[in-house]
Amino acid sequence: MAIDLRPASECLYDEISLGEIMLRLDPGEGRVHTTRQFTAWEGGGEYNVARGLRRCFGLKTAVVSAFADNPIGRLVEDFIMQGGVDTQFLQWKEYDGIGRTVRNGLNFTERGFGIRGAVGAPDRGNTAASQMKPGDVDWDYIFGKCGARWFHTGGIFAALSDTTPDAVIEAVQAAKKYGTIVSYDLNYRPSLWKGIGGHARCQEVNREIAKYVDVMIGNEEDFTACLGFEVEGVDENISSIEIDAFKNMIKSAIKEFPNFKATATTLRAVKTATINDWGAVAWHDGEFFESQSYPELEIMDRVGGGDSFASGLIYGFLTTNDAQQAVDYGAAHGALAMTTPGDTSMASKQEVEKIMSGGGARVVR
Repeated sequence: MAIDLRPASECLYDEISLGEIMLRLDPGEGRVHTTRQFTAWEGGGEYNVARGLRRCFGLKTAVVSAFADNPIGRLVEDFIMQGGVDTQFLQWKEYDGIGRTVRNGLNFTERGFGIRGAVGAPDRGNTAASQMKPGDVDWDYIFGKCGARWFHTGGIFAALSDTTPDAVIEAVQAAKKYGTIVSYDLNYRPSLWKGIGGHARCQEVNREIAKYVDVMIGNEEDFTACLGFEVEGVDENISSIEIDAFKNMIKSAIKEFPNFKATATTLRAVKTATINDWGAVAWHDGEFFESQSYPELEIMDRVGGGDSFASGLIYGFLTTNDAQQAVDYGAAHGALAMTTPGDTSMASKQEVEKIMSGGGARVVR
C-alpha cells in the first residue's frame, strides 16, 4: 500500500523541516584544539534533509527555525539561501550585543582519520532555536495556506530545551490536521538530554512524539535509547544476524506504534573513521526492503551521512512511492554525502542514480 501523499498541485512545498541550524567550524584535516583556521559551513540534522532534497534532488523545500539577528545569524542565512532552501519561515530575535539572552549555535567538528574518530564540540546553549515554543509558528498558515507534502523534524531539535518538545508536538499535530506526511529522525545525542532529565526524559518525549509520526528513522541505538526497544545479537559487523535483529526491533516498534507507515535505519559498521561498511533497511506495508550494500566505503566526512540518507529516502517516497526505491535512494545519497566535506550533500541526482545502478568511480570526462 502506497503512502497517502497530498497532491503536489495543492502544495507550495514538497518538504518543510523544523530544527536548529548552526554554523559549523571545520579544521579540515587538523584538530579543533590545535588549528589556526576553520572552514565555515552550515548544518543541522533537520535542515540538512531539506537542503539535500532541494540541492541534490531539485524539490521545493523550506526550513522553520530561529536566529539571533547578528552577523553570525545572517551568515548562516546566506548559506541557507545558497543551498536554495526557502527562508520565509525563519524567525529573527533581537540580539543584545553579547548573547546574554539569545545567541546562535556554533558546532566545532573535526572529521577524524583512521583510528582517530570524528569529534564534535557544539556550543549551542541559549540559542534562538532552543527557545522556540508552542505559539511561535503559524502552522495553520504553513500547512493550510502554503501546503507541504512532507514535514520532517527530529530528536536533536526536541532535545534542545524544555520548550522544544512541545513545539515539535504542536507542529506534528498541525501537519496531521492537513494531511501532511510526518517523518522524524530520532538522532539520539546523550549530551543534549543530560541537563534536561536525561535518558528518562528522552524516552518520555520521543514516545509522545512517536504517536504522530508516519515515517520513523533511526539506527539501533536511537530506537533503544529513545523508544525503549532492545536490539539483541548486534555486533560491529553488518551481518545477516544484525539485520535480523534490526527487523525484530522494528516489528516491536510497529506493534506499539501502529501509526508508523514506514520505518528505516542505516546500517553502519565502523572499521576506522575513514572506512565504514554502509547500507540500510526499511519497513513498509508489512515488508522489509534492504538497500544495496557499500562495503569498505571510503569516507571523507561522516557528519550528515544519516541526514542525507533521510533526504534520499523521502525523495524516493515522494517521487516513486516505492519503499525499495526509497531505501536505495537513501543509502546511495548517504554514501555519496560522506565523500565530501561539510554537513550537507554536494551530490547530484544523476550521481546518486549512477551509484544505485552499480556505477563505479571511473573518471567522468
